[in-house]
Amino acid sequence: MPTAAPSRVEDAVNRRRGDLIELSHSIHAEPELAFNEHRSCAKAQALVAERGFDITPNAAGLDTAFRASYGSGPLVVGICAEYDALPEIGHACGHNIIAASAVGTALALAEVADELGLTVVLLGTPAEEAGGGKALMLQAGVFDDIAATVMLHAGPIDIAAARSLALSEATVRYLGRESHAAVAPYLGINAADAVTVTQVAIGLLRQQLAPGQMMHGIVTDGGQAPNVIPARAEMRYAMRATDSESLRELESRMAGCFAAGAVATGCEHVVTEAAPAYAELKPDPWLASVMRAEMVRVGRSPVGEDVEAALPLGSTDMGNVTQVMPGIHPIVGVEAGGASLHQPAFAAAAASASADTAVVEGSIMLARTVVALACDDAQRERVLELQKRRAS
Repeated sequence: MPTAAPSRVEDAVNRRRGDLIELSHSIHAEPELAFNEHRSCAKAQALVAERGFDITPNAAGLDTAFRASYGSGPLVVGICAEYDALPEIGHACGHNIIAASAVGTALALAEVADELGLTVVLLGTPAEEAGGGKALMLQAGVFDDIAATVMLHAGPIDIAAARSLALSEATVRYLGRESHAAVAPYLGINAADAVTVTQVAIGLLRQQLAPGQMMHGIVTDGGQAPNVIPARAEMRYAMRATDSESLRELESRMAGCFAAGAVATGCEHVVTEAAPAYAELKPDPWLASVMRAEMVRVGRSPVGEDVEAALPLGSTDMGNVTQVMPGIHPIVGVEAGGASLHQPAFAAAAASASADTAVVEGSIMLARTVVALACDDAQRERVLELQKRRAS
C-alpha cells in the first residue's frame, strides 16, 4: 500500500470539512421528495464539479440522478449519494448526511485516484424512500462498469455490516357502488367495508408470519361523505421479509387477504404492485471488516457481528446493488436523544454537531476503506474478476 494514501484521503476530507458540513445543512434545510430532489441533486454535484469530475446528468433517464467520474484507473468504485426526504418530517432519515459524506468520500479519493489506479464514480441516486432510484439505475446499466459500491447511512448506533429487509409495496383499490347510507344502503356495495375486512384478515395473518416477515399500511381513500356508501376505497401496504424468497411467500399470502375483502363485500379489486422491489442488503465481508476497523480507529464502538446479523434495519434499494456486486452500507451513529429513524427528533438531529461529525468521519472511513481495497492485490483482483464476469 502506498503508505501516504490513507492519510492523504483523511487530510483531504479535513480540508473540506466546512464545505461538507455546509452541504449537509443546505440539503437538510430544503427537503425534497422522491424524484423531485432538483435543488439537492444540484448541490451534491457542485463540489465535485469544481474538482474536475466529469458529470453526466439525468443518469438512467431520471431527472434527479447523475453520475460524476474522476480518474481513469481500471478499478472503478462507486459511491452512492442519497438526498430525498420524507413527507412532512423532512430529513428524518438523514439523507443529507449520506449525500455530504458521499461527496466527501469522492473528493478524498480523487486525491489518490491516479496513484492507486482508481476511477472514482459519485452516483446521485434519487428516490430511496419511495421509487428505488438505485434499482432503476442498476437496470439501466449505470452500474455496469463498477466493481464495488459503497455508501453509509446515519442511525442511532454504529453498524459496520448493516443488513436490511427485502421490501415490496402494493396499492389495492376496491370498487363498489354508491347509494344513500340511510335511504337505500342495500343498493350499495361498500368499498370501505372491503378495506375493513382486508385489515382484519391481515391482522389475523400476523400470528402465522415467518420470522422476519412484516407488513404495514395506510388507507389512502375511505370515502368522502358519511351518508354515501363508498364506491371506491384504496389502501397502500408495504411488505418486508428477511430475504426475497420469504418476501415472495408473504406477497402470496397478502394477495389472499386483499382478495378476501372483495369476496366478502362483493367489490371488485385491483392490485397494483410498485416497482421495483428492494432486495435485502448483502454486505461484502471483507469491505465490512475494513469498515469495522476504521470505526474503531476513529473511536466509535460498532456493534458485534452477532448483533449485526440479528438487527436488520429497514429496507433500501442499496440491497439491489449489493446482490450483484461487492458493497457495503454501514450505519454511522448520530446522537439523537433516543430518537430513531423516521421520527421528527431524528430530523432535528440530522443537522446537529453529532451529525456533522458523522459526515466528516463517515467520509474518512469510507475513503480509507476504498484505499484499502485498491491497495490489497488479492481483494482488488477479486472485485475486478467479479465485475468481469458480470460484464460477460
